[in-house]
Amino acid sequence: MSRNTSAVGDLDSWTILLYFGMAVLGWFMIYAAGFDPDQPTGYFDMGTEAGKQAFFILLSVVFAAAILFVDPRIFKTFSYILYGFSILLLVLVMAYGAATNGALSWFTLPGGFKFQPSEFAKLTTCLALSNYLGSLSHMKDLRTMMVAVGIFMLPAILVILQGDPGSALIFGAFMIPLFREGMTPVVYIIGLAFIVLFVLGLIYNPLQVLIFVMLLASLASMINFSPQLWWRLSYAGLLLLSMLFFKDYTIYVLAGTGLYLLVTLVVNFSKRKRELAMLLLVGSLVMSGFTYSINYLFYNVLEPHQRDRINVWLMPEKADPRGSYYNLRQSKLAIGSGGLWGKQFLNGEMTQGNFVPEQHTDFIFTVVGEEQGFIGVSGIIILYLLLLIHLTMIAERQRSKFTRIYAYGIAGILAVHLLVNVGMTMGLMPVIGIPLPLMSYGGSSFLSFTVMIAILLRFDSQRLLIFR
Repeated sequence: MSRNTSAVGDLDSWTILLYFGMAVLGWFMIYAAGFDPDQPTGYFDMGTEAGKQAFFILLSVVFAAAILFVDPRIFKTFSYILYGFSILLLVLVMAYGAATNGALSWFTLPGGFKFQPSEFAKLTTCLALSNYLGSLSHMKDLRTMMVAVGIFMLPAILVILQGDPGSALIFGAFMIPLFREGMTPVVYIIGLAFIVLFVLGLIYNPLQVLIFVMLLASLASMINFSPQLWWRLSYAGLLLLSMLFFKDYTIYVLAGTGLYLLVTLVVNFSKRKRELAMLLLVGSLVMSGFTYSINYLFYNVLEPHQRDRINVWLMPEKADPRGSYYNLRQSKLAIGSGGLWGKQFLNGEMTQGNFVPEQHTDFIFTVVGEEQGFIGVSGIIILYLLLLIHLTMIAERQRSKFTRIYAYGIAGILAVHLLVNVGMTMGLMPVIGIPLPLMSYGGSSFLSFTVMIAILLRFDSQRLLIFR
C-alpha cells in the first residue's frame, strides 16, 4: 500500500463497529428522551433532537470518510498551526460567543446550530502534545514536563475563563499519555493528595483537616524513622486514650500528640531522618494552607450557582431539593426506577414526562437506566470499556511515538468523559455539564469524537509506513 492511498481496507473493524453501535444506541435514546406519545414524530424529523442528531451522525461520517483519503502526515505537520487556531477561537468566543447556561463557550451558526470551540481544542491539543513529546527522546527533565503540561493547561484556563469549568476538567485527561511516556509518579501522588484535600476542605473545617494531615505526617514519620516498637505502641496508645477519655476535645489532643511526635523526631534522629521529618512537617503545613485557601475561595469567590453544584455533589443536605438538587434527585429516581430489566423502549414515565432536565444531552444516561434497566446500563458501560481497551491496544501497537501518544490522548479524553458523565448522573461526580461520548445530543461533541477516532484509524492503518 502506498503512503497516499486510502486506508479503507486496513481500518480497525472493531473500533468502527463499537463506534457505530454507540452512535445508533445514542440516537435511539435521544429519540426516547424527546418522544411524546400524544404527538409522535419520525426519527428523521429535523424539528426534533433525534432528527438533528441523525444529521450530525451523517455529517460526521462524511468528515471521517474524507479523513481516510488524507495523507496522515499532514496532521503532524500542521498540529501546532491547528493548535494555535483553536486557541484563537477560544479567545474570540469570549468576545463574540453566545451564552449558554452562564458560559460564553458557543458560536451561533446559521440554521440554529451551535459550535463549541473547546471540543475542537481537545483534538488540536492532543495533536500538539503528541508532536511535542514525540520529538523528544525522554521527558525526565522539569522543563519538558512544564512545557507538556502548559500545552493542555493553556486551553483549559481559557475554557475556565469562559465560565465552563466542566469542559476544562477534560483537559486533565492528557495526564494519562504523560504517565505512559514516563512522567514521574510523584506528580500524580501530589496531585491526588491535593484533590483529596480539596474535597476535605469543602466538607470539613480547615482546622480539622490541618490536624488530620499533621497526624498522617507524624504517623509516617514513626513508621519510617523509628525502629523501636515501643514508640509505635505509645503513639497508638495516645491516640486511643485521647479518643476514649477526651471526646469533644479529641481533635485537639490528637493535634498535640502529632506535633509532639514530629518535634521529637526532628530533635532525636539523625540528620537525614531529621530532614525527612522536617519535609513532612512543612509539606503538611503547605497542604493545610491549600485547604484554607480552597475554603476561602468557595465561600468568598465562587458564584452562588457554582457553590450549588459543589454542594449538590458533596453536601446534598445543604442543596435546595427543588432547585440545584432537583436535576440530580430526578436523575437518581429515573435510573433507580428501571430496576433490572427496565421499562422497555419508549415506556419510561419519567423520561416521557420530562422529569429530568437536559435528558437528551448531559443526562442521556438516565434514559438508558429507566428504559433498559441495570442490564442496559451494564451493556453500555461494557461497550465503552471495550472501546477503551481497544484504543489502548491500538496505541501499544504503534511504531511511532507520535501516534502512540495521540492514541492514549484520545483514550484518556473518552475515559474522563465517561467517568464524569456517568458519575454525575448518580451523584458520584459534580454536575458540570459533560456529555456522554457519542451518545449525548450535540453536533460539536459528536463531530469532535468522530474526527478524533477517524484520525487515529488513519494513523493505525499506515502504522508501518508513517512517522518512522
